[in-house]
Amino acid sequence: MDLRKLKKLIDLVQESGIAELEITEGEEKVRIAKSIAGTPMMMAPQPHYLPAAAPAAAPAAPAAPVEDAIPEGHVVRSPMVGTFYRAPAPGSKNFVEVGQNVGAGDTLCIIEAMKLLNEIEADEGGVIKAILVENGQPVEYGEPLFVIA
Repeated sequence: MDLRKLKKLIDLVQESGIAELEITEGEEKVRIAKSIAGTPMMMAPQPHYLPAAAPAAAPAAPAAPVEDAIPEGHVVRSPMVGTFYRAPAPGSKNFVEVGQNVGAGDTLCIIEAMKLLNEIEADEGGVIKAILVENGQPVEYGEPLFVIA
């Protein structure tokens, strides 16, 4: 299977609502799975289908204290796995600061995923109460990024 076809399949999985795609072409078999809660995306030819082991429950335990520490208000969560950036470019002014008023649709940050820069917008208006991620840090799907009240 050629590289261009694999890239098109990866794009298809990313843009669609499916979580996993498996293709068999002759003797070659490829399985592409979307990242879910921090598990890396897998794209590798597999001679046999082997179900992935379920992740251990240990990562869920540290998440509880983080959730308790979040100030009250509307939580904006990461829609994808990637790298969090507060500004459009290094040395530029941050999109938002704590205490700043924002409206629905205002850009809050950028998440870089697979060399693509994705602007994350506020889904409701209010005042930024907390920024929960440091600039340049990796984020997981569903991870809290901002609190708006």
